Amino acid sequence: MGLLGILLGLALLVWLAFRGWSVLLLAPLAALIAAAFAGEPLLAHWTQTFMGSAARFVAQFFPLFLLGAVFGKLMDDTGSVTAIADFMTEKLGQKRAVLAVVLAGALVTYGGVSLFVAFFVLAPMAQALFRAANIPRRLMPAAITLGTSTFTMSALPGTPSIQNAIPMPFFGTTPFAAPGLGILASAIMLGFGLWWLQRQERVARAKGEGFGPDSPVAAAALADDTVLRERASTAREFDPAEILHGQHAPTTPPIALAVLPLAVVVLVNLVMSLLVLPRLDAGFLAEPRWGQTSLSAVGGVWAVATALAAAIVVLILVNGRRLPSLRETMDAGANASGLPVLSVASLVGFGAVVAALPAFGLVRDWVLGIGGGPLVSLAVATNVLAALTGSASGGLTIALEALGPTFMALARDTGLDPALLHRVAVIGAGTLDGLPHNGAVVTMLAVCGTTHRESYWDIVMVGIVGALVALAVVIVLGSSVGSF
Repeated sequence: MGLLGILLGLALLVWLAFRGWSVLLLAPLAALIAAAFAGEPLLAHWTQTFMGSAARFVAQFFPLFLLGAVFGKLMDDTGSVTAIADFMTEKLGQKRAVLAVVLAGALVTYGGVSLFVAFFVLAPMAQALFRAANIPRRLMPAAITLGTSTFTMSALPGTPSIQNAIPMPFFGTTPFAAPGLGILASAIMLGFGLWWLQRQERVARAKGEGFGPDSPVAAAALADDTVLRERASTAREFDPAEILHGQHAPTTPPIALAVLPLAVVVLVNLVMSLLVLPRLDAGFLAEPRWGQTSLSAVGGVWAVATALAAAIVVLILVNGRRLPSLRETMDAGANASGLPVLSVASLVGFGAVVAALPAFGLVRDWVLGIGGGPLVSLAVATNVLAALTGSASGGLTIALEALGPTFMALARDTGLDPALLHRVAVIGAGTLDGLPHNGAVVTMLAVCGTTHRESYWDIVMVGIVGALVALAVVIVLGSSVGSF
């Protein structure tokens, strides 16, 4: 009965979330259903297990949600993201339209700009380039996906994405975990994705298929779509409803000033992770007043938070005068972080209740019993949970909350580098999370004015198949030669 309750609660969560119900309501309800079937105390699981785990997630990662959303909104309202898109358009032009969209997306997201902010800038850029080059509009979502939601989210060393930050407290790693494997995985994802898009472009031209009719979508209508908003808030760290709040600058900055804050994110993250924090005397963290923790548990979050904070300061100093209202922009960015962090925390609370039930032992034994070793088991666990929840961050945290200590024990026993666990977990969570119900997928299709039927197969190829190939290569190399 306990296992049936877990499956029933999960099915209810997935089905109603897909229909646009708020995860803030669904997650505790699904957790209570699972607990009820197991004969466990309901109120205790709600207030102690569920809320305790959700609160820990907020305590650990809300600084990254907050700073990331504020930084993304500032980059948008100062015109910096638009300036980067315009620069790519000018330098690469319509002859390399696909590459221009992919590289623009990669640059802004690796520099810390929130995904949904990038969507609303890259979609008009892609539309103009694809129309001029007469490339089918149905390929626009795949091009944007490749640049924003694959290697810069899960593989490229140092990426400030929340997905790359989540394993750090569990494994004591940094944002630059397994850099060599991360770069290799990034090259595979990028190379495979560009090959597929270029192939599809050639096939379309051979058939005489062009851009097709325009299908403009009003950004205001998308931001006010409550069903889309609920799906999107569990998928990434920015509430789309805040896209239209604040005021945009009347002009864009020079490209050097637009890119500077992105460079600050990468540079400060690197310096903090590899130079500053390793030399820090953090013995005081073991005291009860600091939660009896360690630098390895918090250092990764500190590095990314410092990088984003420094970039915000630099951005305001060099481009703040372009903003009609700094306060409105900052408020909109801060508000954009609230619903996503609570939505993902609620998914984490649900996972904590499930992990505390006696029947979860069957699930754990099944995962650990998968052939191929701990890396394969970890990849399967993160893949499955990200697919079911439609959230890479939610699925990843649920998997690590439930199985992280077990995998760390296996790593110690087998001599496995925790950095390798980190990279496999993040890449694994960024594969099957891109199923049709994923909020980022739904949002991107709406912004581009296409449908699942028109564009989803190409998203699968560049966002899922390419990532699975990269994941397999990382697992094989990691198992044979270790982390590098």
